[in-house]
Parts: sequence; C-alpha cells; structure tokens
Amino acid sequence: MKTNKLKMSFYGPLMGLMLLVLSACASTAPVAEPDPLPGWNAGASRSAIIDFVNDVTDADGPHYVPPAERIAVFDNDGTLWAEKPTYFQLLFVLDRVRAMAADHPEWRSEQPFKAVIENDQEFLHALAPEDAINLLMATHAGMTTDEFDRAARDWLATARHPGTGRPFTEMVYQPMLELLDYLRANEFKTFIVSGGGVNFMRPWTERVYGIPPEQVVGSTIETHFREEAGQVYIDRLPEIHFIDDKEGKPVAIERFIGRRPILAAGNSDGDFQMLQWTTAGEGRRLGLIVHHTDADREWAYDRESLEGRLDRGLEKGPGLGWQIIDMANDWNVVFRPE
Repeated sequence: MKTNKLKMSFYGPLMGLMLLVLSACASTAPVAEPDPLPGWNAGASRSAIIDFVNDVTDADGPHYVPPAERIAVFDNDGTLWAEKPTYFQLLFVLDRVRAMAADHPEWRSEQPFKAVIENDQEFLHALAPEDAINLLMATHAGMTTDEFDRAARDWLATARHPGTGRPFTEMVYQPMLELLDYLRANEFKTFIVSGGGVNFMRPWTERVYGIPPEQVVGSTIETHFREEAGQVYIDRLPEIHFIDDKEGKPVAIERFIGRRPILAAGNSDGDFQMLQWTTAGEGRRLGLIVHHTDADREWAYDRESLEGRLDRGLEKGPGLGWQIIDMANDWNVVFRPE
C-alpha cells in the first residue's frame, strides 16, 4: 500500500507537469489562417494582389503605406457586378418608363418613349445619345432625392435579371467581394468610382459591398435645395451635372476623395484614366483589369462590346504594369452563391 501511495505521490505531479507542457505546446502551435481569397485560383492575379497587400502593409518594408493612405477605388458595372445584357441602370430606366406611361399618354406617340412601351428592340439597340438622355431625365428628375431613393430601392427589391432570374444585387462577383473584404481587413478604405448614377448606387452598396454611400462616387444630375411649408427638400433637375467616366474619373477622385488611390480596379476603357492616374503615383501601386473571358459562367466580351468595351486597356495595360484578370482562369467561382 505504501508503494502505491509513493507511486501516486510521484506520478501525480509528473502527470500534471506533462499536461501543462502539452497544453502549452498546443496553445503555441501554428494555426492555419483562413484563405482570404478562396474564389481566386492560384496564379499571377492572385499573387499580384497578395504580394501588393503584403508589401504596403509591412511596416518594416520599403513599400509601407500608412493606413490613412491605403485608398482603393473600384468601377462598378462589369467590375463588381455584371453589365449584360445591358447596364442594369438602363433596365431600371426602361421599367420606370413603362411604370410611368399611364400618367403620360403622350409617350405612346413620342420617341424614344414609344419604343420602350412597345419594346421595339431594333430602335432601342440603336438608341441615340440624345434619346438616352431624354429617357434618363424623364425617369430620374422631377422628384426629390428621397423619392428617387425609394424608387431605386423598390425596383431592386422586385426586379430580376432577364437571363438568370436572380435579383440584380445577387449578380455580383464573389471574388471581388472577397477582394473588398481582404483589403478592408488590411486597413484599406474602399470606394466605388463609377459612370453609373450615384443616387442609383448609394441605396444598396453598403448592404451588398460593404461600401457606405459617402464612399460612392458616380455621375450626377443637377439638384436644388427647396424649402416649402416648413419642410426642406433636395429636388432632382433634368440637367446633367457630371459624367464620371474616362477623364472624369480621376477628376472625381481628386474632387470627392482627395487622395490618389494606390489600387484601382476596372474592366473597360472607361476606366483607363482612373488606372492611369492611380498607377502613375509614387511608390507601390496596383492596377487591375477584369477581362470577361468566361462565356460559360458569365459572358465573354472585350473589344467589340457595347457595354464594357475593352481595347486600349488590353493593349496598353500590361506595359503599364497592370494585372489583367482572366475571369475564366483566375476565378473558380463567378457570382455570389445563391
């Protein structure tokens, strides 16, 4: 019995010590971090993104960028969400014309409204710029900003993509959502800089992309402050104020953001100057172009496309150090899962 007691008195502390050591080893064992970009295949595009983020966030490295200067800008149409069979805001315009037609009987004999009401595809495919502006003003002006906000929200809540049947806010690219999250996790501030209407985008970008309305830059129409019967309003007027496309994008970045970005992503020649302005700055920079090459999971288009035409960017982008993202090969998933 004494022997057993001696064994217990010896082994008890020994076992406790062993458990303590094992526990310490377990707590210090390396834990694999989750993949920040699971929708991206291994390759040049994924490596370019991760290497860039590692470089600019390494406080001891030569390319370190303070968090306040980590500005990333993204086009929307064709970069964050799809743009086929046509720009989604144009589909909103067409639906608005049809919804408003009962209050405008004159539209049944006036072009371009007649073509929209009758679904005249031949006329609509050859829509002249002045006709497009007429449609835009009829559906986007003559109301307050709050009324337009509600109209956009209501449409997005019920409208469906004509090809997939999914809500338009689900026609977003999963790999780009991952990229936005990855950048923000590394103290980047993410902005949208798009040719689309700013008031069409702002009602939903925070919910879908995590980008708040004050970080959305886009095209605008004229507005006017009004006070009436003790209430105040901002009215939307039928006049173009600013087109946020091509040369307008770097101008808008300077005007509304106030810092030159260190990362810019786009998909068309309308984004060329934005990437040009971003990557021309000093220090480490990254320009990304989403090339639509996947006819099976999305649409394949570039130089001949009406939406998202990409010609100059394909030709000159690589020479400027921009990374061309090949959708078919670089992404193992395209749209956010249903």
